[in-house]
Amino acid sequence: MLIKTTARAALIAALALTSAAAWPRAAGAETVLRIGMTAADIPRTLGQPDQGFEGNRFTGLTMYDALTGWDLSSADKPSVVIPGLATEWKVDDADKTKWTFKLRPGVTFHDGTPFNADAVVWNVDKVLKQDAPQFDPSQVGVTASRMPTLASAKKIDDMTVELTTKEPDSFLPINLTNLFMASPAKWQHFYEKAEGTDAKAKSQAAWAAFAKDAAGTGPWKMASFTPRERLELVKNADYWNKARVPKIDKMVLLPMPEANARTAALLSGQVDWVEAPAPDALPELKQRGFKLYANEQPHVWPWQFSRVEGSPWNDIRVRKAANLCVDREGLRDGLLAGLMVPASGTFEPGHPWRGKPTFEIKYDKPAAQKLMQEAGFGPNKKLTVKIQTSASGSGQMQPLPMNEYLQQALAECYFDVQLDVIEWNTLFTNWRRGAKDPSANGSNATNVTYAAMDPFFALVRFLQSGMAPPVSNNWGYINNPKFDELVKTARQTFDPAARDAALAELHAASVDDAAFLYVAHDVGPRAMSPKVTGVIQPKSWFIDFSPIAMQ
Repeated sequence: MLIKTTARAALIAALALTSAAAWPRAAGAETVLRIGMTAADIPRTLGQPDQGFEGNRFTGLTMYDALTGWDLSSADKPSVVIPGLATEWKVDDADKTKWTFKLRPGVTFHDGTPFNADAVVWNVDKVLKQDAPQFDPSQVGVTASRMPTLASAKKIDDMTVELTTKEPDSFLPINLTNLFMASPAKWQHFYEKAEGTDAKAKSQAAWAAFAKDAAGTGPWKMASFTPRERLELVKNADYWNKARVPKIDKMVLLPMPEANARTAALLSGQVDWVEAPAPDALPELKQRGFKLYANEQPHVWPWQFSRVEGSPWNDIRVRKAANLCVDREGLRDGLLAGLMVPASGTFEPGHPWRGKPTFEIKYDKPAAQKLMQEAGFGPNKKLTVKIQTSASGSGQMQPLPMNEYLQQALAECYFDVQLDVIEWNTLFTNWRRGAKDPSANGSNATNVTYAAMDPFFALVRFLQSGMAPPVSNNWGYINNPKFDELVKTARQTFDPAARDAALAELHAASVDDAAFLYVAHDVGPRAMSPKVTGVIQPKSWFIDFSPIAMQ
C-alpha cells in the first residue's frame, strides 16, 4: 500500500496535521522557510539532540556549535573537519592521551554570556562527570557513545582547555563535532529557579526549562517551541562567523514522518522544503517546477547482524548469501526512482578507506542459493530471520518499502524474513541496548542507517568488541580479534597516511567477513519550492542553512 499510494492521495493526511491549515505566511519583509522533517517529533533542543543525525542537522548544528565542525560549503568535495569554537588543537608529543585546544575569542552565547574554557569544561562534565550538578543522564547515551575515549576536560586559561582521553585516540577531533556547547549561565538560571532541595530533581527541572528556552552559540536562535508540533528558529544576527549569518529571518521545523504526507504538504504549499520526498511523486514534483536535490552521502543503509550465540547470522555463508541475493540496481531504478547508490561496503572504490576486499558484493542469486544450500537450507527448508526496523526516521530513506523489497528478494534465496516495525526514536534507542536486550524483541538483525564520515562512526563503533552495549553501537556483539587489533592500530596512528592504510585494511576485513548486509548509500533527496535559493547540497549527512534565501 505504501508503494502504491501517491503523494496526491495523501493530501488529506497532510491537511489533517495539527494546526497545519493555520500556518501563516510571514507578513511584511520577514522571510520564512518551512521544512517538513522525516522525524516524528522535534529532536531534543537542550544541546545534545536525539533522533539520530537528523537531530544534529536540525537542532544541533543550527542553535549550537562544537569545538570542531564540518565544512559544508561544497557540493563537489568531501566534507572535512574544520575549526569551530576551537581555532586549533594539538596532541601532546610525550603523552598522546592529552590534547590542547585553543578557543575562539569573542564568541557569546545567545543569552549574551561569554564562551570560554569554563563553558567547555561545563559541557564536557554534563555528560561525563556524574557528580556534576549539570550532569544529565538523558544526554549521555547520544553523546558519550560517539566519543567513548574522552575522559575529562581541564581549564588551562580562559581561552585554552586540555582534553584527556582514556587511551591514545587520533579520532578525538572528529568525535568532538558531536559535543555541542550549551550556555552554563542559562542553565544555572533555571537551576536556581527550580523548587525544592533535591539537587538531581532541580537539575532535571533546569534541563527541561532549558529545552524550552535554549541558548547556544549557533547561527540560529530558538524563538518558539511546541513539542511534537513545531520549532521556530530565528537568525542570530550577531553570530561570530559573519559569513554564516543566516539570510532567512525564520526557519520553521515540522515533524512529518510519512513520506506521502510530506510530499503532499509540499505540493499544497504548506511547506517549502521536505526531506526524502516520496519517490513515486518525483515526476509530478518536477513537472510542477519544484527543485530536487541529491548527492551521494557518506551514509549507509544496512542490516546489522546479531552475532550472539544461536544467531543464524553466525554462519558466514548465510551472511554472504544475503549480500549476494539483493538486486541493488533494481532497487535503485525501480522502487527508489534513482535516489540511492548501491553499496558494496561502507566505502566504495576510490575512497581512501576502501581497501581491497576479496569478497565482491554484487547481485548473484545462483551463488547465494548455493551458499544457502551448503549451509543446510533450500526451497523446503527456509531460514527464518527477524529484522527490527522503523516506519520512518533520520536517514532511513523509505524503510518499509525497502525492507519489503529485501523480504521478497531474500525469499528466493531460502530466507523467511519477518519484520518488526517500531517507531524511529525507539529503534534508535534500542540500537544502543543491543541484540541481547529485551527491546530487540527476538530480532537477529537491526536496520539502522549509519553515517560514515569519520573512522569511529563508519567502522569502530560497530566492529570493535569493546564498543558492545552500553558503550556504543556494536549492537550485534561482534567479537573479532583481527578487527580489534586493526582498530587499535588505526586509533593510535597519528600520521594521516598510515592511519588511512590501517582503516582500509579494517574495512576490507569487515567486507570479507560480510559484517553487514550492505544495501544502499543515501543521496539525501530533498524537494523544495522554486522560491528557495542558495542551496548547497554537500557530500554530507548535514547541510548549512545559513546561505539559503527565499525569493
